[in-house]
Amino acid sequence: MDLGLAGRVALVTGASGDIGRAIAALLAQEGALVAATWHRNEQRARELVDSIAREGGKATAVRLDQRDEGSIRAAVEQVRRDLGEIAVLVANAVSWPTRGPETWESLTGDFTANVTGTLSVIEAALPGMRAAGWGRIVVISSDVVAQPLPAGVAYPAAKAALETAAEVLAAREAPYGVLTNVVRPGFTLTDRALTTPGFGQEVVDAEAAKTPTRRICTPQDVASTVAYLGSAANGHVNGEVISVAGGRHLTR
Repeated sequence: MDLGLAGRVALVTGASGDIGRAIAALLAQEGALVAATWHRNEQRARELVDSIAREGGKATAVRLDQRDEGSIRAAVEQVRRDLGEIAVLVANAVSWPTRGPETWESLTGDFTANVTGTLSVIEAALPGMRAAGWGRIVVISSDVVAQPLPAGVAYPAAKAALETAAEVLAAREAPYGVLTNVVRPGFTLTDRALTTPGFGQEVVDAEAAKTPTRRICTPQDVASTVAYLGSAANGHVNGEVISVAGGRHLTR
C-alpha cells in the first residue's frame, strides 16, 4: 500500500529514543522528509539521520527542549527552513519522572514538558497544516492511562491530559483537513525498559505470558500503527485512541 507520504515533511519529537527512532525510520522509508528531534542525546539523533541518508532518505536532527518555549519556536522554524512546512507531526517526546517523592518542582517540570510542551509544538505546526488543508497529528500516549501503576502520578496524569487534548484537536481541526489520533503502546521492549530497576527479562516474560499474542509490544509495532495514522492512507480515522498492546486489556 502506498501511504502517500512521499515528499511530506514529518516531525517526530523524541526521536533519539527507541520508539521515536523506529517511527522516524519507517516514515523515511515511506518517502517522508523527517525532522528528528532530540533533547539530550544528540549522538543517537545524528546516527538516525545518517542511517536514513544511507538508505536514500532525507532527514535532519533538531534540538528541542519542551520545557522551553523559545526552543520550541526555534525547532519548528528550523524544520521549515531545512525541509519545508510540517505535514505530519508525531508527538512522541516524553519527560520521564524522576524517582523519589513528587514535589512541586518535579510535578511542574513534568507537566510543562509532557503537556504544555507537547501542545505548544502542535500549535506551532498547525498553521501550516491548516493553510495546506491537510495534516496528520499522532500523539503517543501510554497504557498506564488504562492500567495505572502504583507509582508516581505525574506521568499517567500527563498522558491522560494529552489524550483529552487530542480529542479536542480532532474535533476542532478536522474541518481544516487535519486528523488527530492517539497511539497508546502497552509495555514496550525498549532499551530503557530492560535497564530500568525492577524490570528486566523476567518482567518481559511475565507480561508476554499475560498477553493474548504471547509477546509484548516492540517499537516497530508502534511505528507501523503511527505510519498509517499519520499518512494519506488514513482518510477518515480521527479522534481515536489506538491501543498497541496485543489485546492485553482482554486479560485484565
